[in-house]
Order: sequence, then C-alpha cells, then structure tokens
Amino acid sequence: MQKESTFESLFRQAVYAIDSGEENALRQLLRTNPELSTEPLRSPSKWLADQIGNALKTFFKDPYLLWFVSEDAVRNNTLPSNIAAIAQIIIDKAREQHAESLQRQLDYGIKLVAWSWVARESGVQLGLLDVFINAGASTFKVSDDALVNGNFAAAEYLVQRGAALSLSTALCIGKWKEADLLAVDAKDDEKQLSLVLCSLNGKAEGVKRAISYGVHVSEPSRDLYSHATPLHHATGSGSLDTVKVLVEGGAKMDIRDSVHDGTPLDWAEYLKKEDIALYLKEQVANSRD
Repeated sequence: MQKESTFESLFRQAVYAIDSGEENALRQLLRTNPELSTEPLRSPSKWLADQIGNALKTFFKDPYLLWFVSEDAVRNNTLPSNIAAIAQIIIDKAREQHAESLQRQLDYGIKLVAWSWVARESGVQLGLLDVFINAGASTFKVSDDALVNGNFAAAEYLVQRGAALSLSTALCIGKWKEADLLAVDAKDDEKQLSLVLCSLNGKAEGVKRAISYGVHVSEPSRDLYSHATPLHHATGSGSLDTVKVLVEGGAKMDIRDSVHDGTPLDWAEYLKKEDIALYLKEQVANSRD
C-alpha cells in the first residue's frame, strides 16, 4: 500500500468524486489505485476531521470509501442522484480485488444507509439499500437501525426485501398481528427496545401495545439512547398522544436523564413542545395533590 499521506490524498479525491457523482473520475481513481476500495482511512487529517469531528472516534472510525455513499456521518446534507451507481462502482472494484474487507464494508455500510436521513431526503435511500442487499449485505436488525432516524419507508422496504421482521419494526410500521405474535417469544431487551423506538418516533399505538407486552415503562433501553427514559424520548418526538399513553401507563415523570439532567417536562420546555409541557405540568401538579 502507498504511504499514508499519498493514500489520504487519493482517498480525498475519491470522496470528492462520490460527493459530486463523478462516475468516470471515480472509476479512473480506482483503476489506478484499487486499494482505495479495499483499505480504510486510518489516519484522516484536518479536511475530514473538520467535517465530522467526533464521528471519527465513534461510529465512523477508520472509514472505508464505500461508507461515504451514505452521507452518515453528515458532511454535505445531500447526495447525488446517481449515488447508487457510485456505490456499485466501489463494490465492483472491491470484489474484483477479492477484498477480505468487503463483507464488513457491506454489513456496516447498509446500517449507515439505513440510518441516513440525508439519503431519505435526497430520495436515494431505497436505491442504495438495493445495491447493498444485492451485493450480499446482512439485513439483520437493519430495519431497526432505519427507525432510529424515522426512516419508516426504508424499514418497510427492508422487510419487503427479505429482512426478518423485528418486534420494534412491526410496532413502528403498524403490523399489529405480526407484533402480537413476535411478542410471545420476545426477550425483555427486545420488548424494551420496541418501547423506546415507538416512543422516539411518536407511535402512540405502538407504545400502547408494547406496554401490554409487559415492558418496564419508566426504564431506558440498554441498546438505544440509554441516557433517557421512554417518556423523555416521546417528549422529544413531539407526540402528545404518545406522551399521554406513557403517563397513563404509569411512566414516572420525575426521572432525570443522565446527560442533560432534565426531566421530561424540562425537555418539553427546552424543545418548546408547548402542548406537552402544559400536559406534563398538569400531571405533575395532580400527582402532588
């Protein structure tokens, strides 16, 4: 492999080709430097650190070129209309090189695509999912990843393409009969995650059903945003109906989140969810009587 400084310069050029949808430029770069499709960028410098900061230390650490097609981490707030073709070019080159890293690139890359609100807003998310699925990416629990950022069409499409239906996804997209069946054998962690995802997305009926499955209504999920309770997340969603379902289901209103040290009412006031703030104030006052 070339010296890191040279590799990074070429990698940056390839990222620019991705961002601008320049298929021919990308093909040429990969033709002369095939390692761009097989090796991660282990020591990114200021150009990328300035764009995505802490993401390079967490979920976007040591990124592969393929992962940049997701625009998650967010850098430009948009994706070119031909991004699916761009992704296919990179995958084809990695496969041509018999890259040992390809499966990892695909399996994590599809999660990034599923998370990406930019891909959704740019109208390219389903096309990108097709490319990754057709290339052999695992779809295990990826529909739940899509729901983290409210990508409901992506979650439903993944199920249509053969992804196993999870309890969380069933509740968030309104597959009630399937959810009831899945809940019978679901583990406690699965049920708790389903409650949090429904709360996060303001799915009142989903929350109601999750509560009927025996979840802990005031406890966070260990698997997602564990700093706050379902009631905090429902407040953040802006859905008064969902907040009401939780409170009526026994959710505690005085628990403080572990990051901002705020109650659900504090969240409502900070986020200017005025109807929710008024409701929670009334409920807190009534609980003191």
